[in-house]
Amino acid sequence: MKPKREPLTDTQLLMSITIGIFIVMYGLAMMLLQGGFLKAQQIFDLLNDNASLIIVSCGLTVVMIGGGIDISVGGITSLVVMSCILYLNGGGNIFVSMLLALGIGMAFGAVHGLLISYLEIQPFIVTLAGMFFARGMTTILSVNPQKVTHEAFNAMRSTKIEIPWLGYIAKNGNLIPARMELGVVAAFVCILMVFILLRYRRLGRNTYAIGGNQLSALMLGINVKKTRFLTYLISGFLSGVSGYVFMMHTGAANATNAAGMEMNAIASSIIGGTLLTGGVGNVIGTFFGTMSLTTIKKIVVSSGLKDPWWQSITSGGMLCFFILLQSVVLSQRGKRRGGK
Repeated sequence: MKPKREPLTDTQLLMSITIGIFIVMYGLAMMLLQGGFLKAQQIFDLLNDNASLIIVSCGLTVVMIGGGIDISVGGITSLVVMSCILYLNGGGNIFVSMLLALGIGMAFGAVHGLLISYLEIQPFIVTLAGMFFARGMTTILSVNPQKVTHEAFNAMRSTKIEIPWLGYIAKNGNLIPARMELGVVAAFVCILMVFILLRYRRLGRNTYAIGGNQLSALMLGINVKKTRFLTYLISGFLSGVSGYVFMMHTGAANATNAAGMEMNAIASSIIGGTLLTGGVGNVIGTFFGTMSLTTIKKIVVSSGLKDPWWQSITSGGMLCFFILLQSVVLSQRGKRRGGK
């Protein structure tokens, strides 16, 4: 007799739905729109352009699973980019600039964590203040746009990982290999680290428990305040990494860098199966949520609707669809469990 198969958890089910919809959506784009969607480079372009968003979405997923929210991530990313560019252009060291990026991110994460976890101030208010502060500090550092002039850094950011067997033949007959930026490698490392944290470490299990039911977590002896503090520290750390990857991709900074990134990160997490109420989510789902969100924008542009408001409309529609889908799926599963 075969052993009874375990049913999918809510996290696994929502993640599976997201992955399935992404595959179907991209497959339809390949069949109907063709063009760049038929080339592997299109996937790499999506990864190159959105590596920083993927990283910051991973941090936000951890916070949201724990029942919190962090809308400061875009402002922190912007501040990190401006600070590091000014430091490098002043003759700074690349390694020290990386530490500067991580230090800024973790400083914000630590302050947010302390105010939210130990003083019990609402996360939305605290992180909103953090976003305004970071944006203001970015403007104070420089009102004018900045471009990296550091030769060693520019040499590093121009380095690409080439994959010839995923390339394509150009019209002149030359092989154009698929190219991936170093920031994409950093994004995959962050995904792996967060996946291991949530799946195999005590902190991850505690985060799920707190997001699911804080009172039950307290009764189980979980240190809720410490766990929640650490989730915000992780979010700040990854915001620092995101800022450095953003700088490596663009090589420039201005006061409006990463504008709207926090909203895109929240949308990516929700589309990936993370519930705003906490307790459910997966970083793999978040990755595919980010890819789905950016792919639908690319499809809209490829369809000829190049005005920016069409991308906003389709993104909003997609977010509403996934929220409705999550609600229906989870309510039906709840009824089935209650009927047993």
